[in-house]
Amino acid sequence: MHARGIPSRVPVKIHALQTGKVRIKTAQIEGRGKGIGRQLAIFRDSEWAWVPTFAYAVEHPEGVIVIDTGQGLHLLRHAESLHPYLRWQVDFEMQPEDEIGPRLRALGIGRNDVKKLILTHLHVDHDGGLAHFPNTEIFAARGEIDAASGWGGRLNGYLPQRWPNFFDPKPVDFTCGGLGPFEESHTVTKAGDVIALPLPGHTANHLGVFVETGDDLGTCVLFAGDASYNSAMMQQGKVDGVSPNETLAGETLAKIRKLAAQVPLIYLPAHDPQAAERLLQCRTA
Repeated sequence: MHARGIPSRVPVKIHALQTGKVRIKTAQIEGRGKGIGRQLAIFRDSEWAWVPTFAYAVEHPEGVIVIDTGQGLHLLRHAESLHPYLRWQVDFEMQPEDEIGPRLRALGIGRNDVKKLILTHLHVDHDGGLAHFPNTEIFAARGEIDAASGWGGRLNGYLPQRWPNFFDPKPVDFTCGGLGPFEESHTVTKAGDVIALPLPGHTANHLGVFVETGDDLGTCVLFAGDASYNSAMMQQGKVDGVSPNETLAGETLAKIRKLAAQVPLIYLPAHDPQAAERLLQCRTA
């Protein structure tokens, strides 16, 4: 199924880039309870789990497209001063070579090769590497930009004060028609084979990126950000402990499952320990 009815002609190459790892509460990965109690359960939880932090790069004929940036080491030196949540409920581990810039250079991809950067949402472990993209066209959902900006963004943990001065993302509006179970989308490439989809849940304006690989099997990839912390949670319809609206988050997971039933779909969230292996082996959902 091609989203716009035009066959992909040139296969794309996709890289999983691990930018360190993060330790979070198990109740954050899989929500416990309902309503506000599900979110408060994170603070009561005494069990922790280390998970990777992935960004992704798509080598596309129109130029390299990066999805999320992962964490930035320079931010971790002052994490305790950014927000209480980062001090008490999250723990990061990374080295200088783990930042997305060095990861891309190791693949032979320079900063001028990256034409587009798409942010699934504006949490620090997804946009912490913005400093590596001063000359790149950056995209994020319009509602996410609005929610993350100003003092309201600071109170909600988005921390806009740490964004580089050049950060001026282009707002994504989902006005390009449907894709499978998704009623709205936003086409990113001229070829129509890279498409942003609304995946509200983890944040109210979270998005994902759907890519047709152009292989003979019609394999597609969904870069899902934090729609779920791993593939099993998506397949089982289990909402995380962070999502402000669990009903909306559950509906998003249901749409992803429907999409996976319609096309051979490789599901790649940002913190799934199996994501890189799943991509390498082309394991579909």
